[in-house]
Amino acid sequence: MRPLISILTTIAVLLLAGCMVGPDFQKPAVATPEQFRFADPKAVAAVNLKWWELFNDPVLDALVLTALRENKDILIAAGRVEEARASLGFTRADMYPTLDLQAGAARGDFGGGRKSDSVGNNFFIAPTLNWEVDFWGKFRRANEAARADLVASEYSMRTVQIALIAEVVSTYYLLLDLHQRMEISSQTLESRIETLDIIQQRFDKGIVPELDVNQAEIQKEVAATAIPLYKRLIAKTEHALSILIGKPPQGIETGAALYQQQEPPTIPAGLPSSLLERRPDVLTAQYALKSQTERIGVAEALRFPAISLTGSAGGASTELSTITIEGFAWSIGANLVGPIYNFGKNKRRVEIERARMKQALYEYENTVLLAFQEVADALNEIQTYGEQIASVKRRYQAAKNADALAKLRYDKGFSDYLLVLDTERTLFSVGLELSELTQDYYSSYVRLYKALGGGWISKEELESRE
Repeated sequence: MRPLISILTTIAVLLLAGCMVGPDFQKPAVATPEQFRFADPKAVAAVNLKWWELFNDPVLDALVLTALRENKDILIAAGRVEEARASLGFTRADMYPTLDLQAGAARGDFGGGRKSDSVGNNFFIAPTLNWEVDFWGKFRRANEAARADLVASEYSMRTVQIALIAEVVSTYYLLLDLHQRMEISSQTLESRIETLDIIQQRFDKGIVPELDVNQAEIQKEVAATAIPLYKRLIAKTEHALSILIGKPPQGIETGAALYQQQEPPTIPAGLPSSLLERRPDVLTAQYALKSQTERIGVAEALRFPAISLTGSAGGASTELSTITIEGFAWSIGANLVGPIYNFGKNKRRVEIERARMKQALYEYENTVLLAFQEVADALNEIQTYGEQIASVKRRYQAAKNADALAKLRYDKGFSDYLLVLDTERTLFSVGLELSELTQDYYSSYVRLYKALGGGWISKEELESRE
C-alpha cells in the first residue's frame, strides 16, 4: 500500500509541474497624449478624495452619503461583487481533489459480471477520491479568469459609485437652478403686477391708451405662466433625486441658493497616462480583457487529454452487520481521456475565445479613448462656461439699467410702453439664462471630477491615500 501511495504522489507532483497552454495576459500599450487639452497649468495640487465636499454644502454632503448607502444600483453592484467572489471560490475548487462517499446494497444471483448458483446479499461502503490533474493549466487559467472577473466587478462597482455621486450632485444643482428660475419668475410677476396696477390707474384717468394696459397684462401672464412650469420641473427633479438616494418620491431640502454656492477650486488634470490607473471603468475593461485572455488557455487545454486519479477504500460484506475492518477493500487508478476527432469543435472553441479577446481589447481601447474625450470636454466646458457667464453677467447688469431707464422715460412721457416691454423681456430672459448657465458651470466641475476618476470612497482607499 505505501509504495503505491508513494508512486502516486510522485506522479502527481510531476503532473503538477505541467505547462499552462494559452497566451499570458499583457497589459495593452495605449498611446496617450503628453497632456490634456484645455488643462489649467495653474491648478492647485491638492485633490480632496471626497470631491463633492469641495462645494461646501452640508445638505449636498448628506444627499451623497445617503445615496452611497441606499441607492439600489449600488446595492446591485455590490451583489455582483459577492457573486464574483463566490464564483472564484467555486472555480478554485476544481483545482483540488474531491472526496465522496459511496454506499450500496444488493441481493440476487448475479454479481461481478457472472451468474451465481445461489442468491446472496452484497453490502458496501467506501469513500472515493477523484482528482483531475491540471497538467495543461486548464483549472489554473479558469481560476485566473475568475479572479480577474472579481477585480473587474469591484472596479465596476466603483464606476457605479462615481457615476452615482456625479448624478446626485448634478441633479442637486439642477434643482437649485430651477428654484432660482422660479424665484426670478415670481419676482418678475410681482413687479409686473405692480406695473399693471399703475398703468391701469393711468388708463382710468385717461393718461395712457388701452393698448398699454393690454401689453402689461400680457407680460404679467407671461411671468405667471412660468411659475407652474418651474413648479412642475422642480417636483420632477426632486422625485428623480429621491430615487437616486434610494427613497420614494418626496420633497428635497436644499442648502444655499444657487448664486450663494461656493465655486470649487480647479483641480489638476494630471498626466493622461495616470488616468488609466484612476478611472475604474478603464480598469474594469482591463481586467475583463485579462479574464478573456485566460479563457483562451482553458479552451486550448480542452484540446489535450485529461488525466484523472481515482482511489477508494472501504468495507464490503455479504452481511450488513459484518462490514468491518476484516472486510476492508481498496483501489487506486488513473484515467486518461482525450479528444480524437470531433469535426474541429475544440479548435473552433479556441477561435471563439480568441475572437472574444479581440472584442475585449477593442472595448478597452475604446474606453480609454472615451476617458480622454470626457476629460478634455469637461476642461473645455469649465473654461468656456466661465467666459460665457462673465459675459452674461455684464449683459444682465446692462439689462437692469436699461429696464430702469426705460421705465423712467415712460413715466416722464419721453417714450411709449413698447420700449418698456422690450427691456422687461430682455431682463427676464437674461436672468433665466444666467441661472441656467451657472448650473451648467457647476455641473461641468462635476463632469471633470467624474472624468478624472474622482470619488474613491472605500474606507481602505481613504486610509491608504491619507
